[in-house]
Formats: sequence, structure tokens, C-alpha cells
Amino acid sequence: MTHSLPVQHNFSLRQLNTFGVAASAQAYLPVSSVEQLQQVRQDPALAALPRLVLGGGSNILLTRDFPGLVLHIGIKGMEIVAEDESATYVRAAAGESWHQFVQWTLAQGLGGLENLSLIPGSVGAAPIQNIGAYGVEIKDSFHSLTLFDFETGEQLVLDRAACMFGYRDSVFKHRLRDRAVVLDVTFALPK
Repeated sequence: MTHSLPVQHNFSLRQLNTFGVAASAQAYLPVSSVEQLQQVRQDPALAALPRLVLGGGSNILLTRDFPGLVLHIGIKGMEIVAEDESATYVRAAAGESWHQFVQWTLAQGLGGLENLSLIPGSVGAAPIQNIGAYGVEIKDSFHSLTLFDFETGEQLVLDRAACMFGYRDSVFKHRLRDRAVVLDVTFALPK
């Protein structure tokens, strides 16, 4: 199958990891849409490659070249999606900078994530690690997330219970490892 994906080969990852390690990816794809993930899944050559999902590159130490496809998640967007008597619900796409998202919530007059500012990385990586600081973790204000499942090709919504958050842990490090790509995350910020 021919594809119109902007896949690059022997791509240097030096600028994409915070340690600045000089490693390369056999194949590299900057991802800006779910449609691109579907195309990867439907392309026999790309689907057969080992996959590494990369966000901000701040929670990875590359020790050698990656012999597969690096999917660099760059899906963007932040919005207030709903409100009820107790919370304002905000959604951010996986490719947004975590710190910039926290700053955006504060600019909207919404508290709840401020203890987590200055944590490096992307919004999509935050629930995988259940990031935390100063007694606050992602799970405390987490509402839901949308993911792309490479095994089924479906988009699924997971709530807090389904994510199985633990200390710096989640279902993404276990059962969903190597098959899920976080697309967006929704938080319930207290009023």
C-alpha cells in the first residue's frame, strides 16, 4: 500500500529527547491527526515495525538507535468542554506542552493543576506516568481520556478507574503498553 504519510527514514532523535542523546529512528512520523494513526495501522510495512510513541521526550533515555517507527505526537488543541455545579471540564490534545496547558488553565481562571506546572513533557504522556508534584497527581483532577487502540483501530474513552492509576503508574505501562496512543485528556477542575 502506498501512503501519503510524511515518514522520514534514519531520522535523528537528538532534538526530541531532553537528554540530547544522539540516536536515530529507522522511521519517524510526526503525528497531527487520528487519520495518520489509522493509515499507519493499515499500511502493512509500517504496521509491522516496532513502535515508539514519543511526546516531549522528557521521560525517555535512548541508549541506541530505535529499530522501528517513532510516532511523535503533535496533536494540538485546548478547550473548555463543559461545566456543572462542582467543576469545569477542560480538554487538551496529547501533543500540547503540559506546562503550557497548566498555564492556559490558570489564564482561564481555573485552578487545580497549578502544583503540576513546570513538569516537562506533553499532555498525552501525563496520564501514562500519573505525573505528580507537591502532593498532587494527575489522577486527582483527571476525568477521562481518548485513546487510539492500534490492535482494534478504535478510539476509546477511558475514565479514571479504567486507567488504573498508581504511584507513577497506569494501565498504559501494562495491559495497554505498545497498543494505545493517547489522543486527548479531559480534567475536571474544581470550582
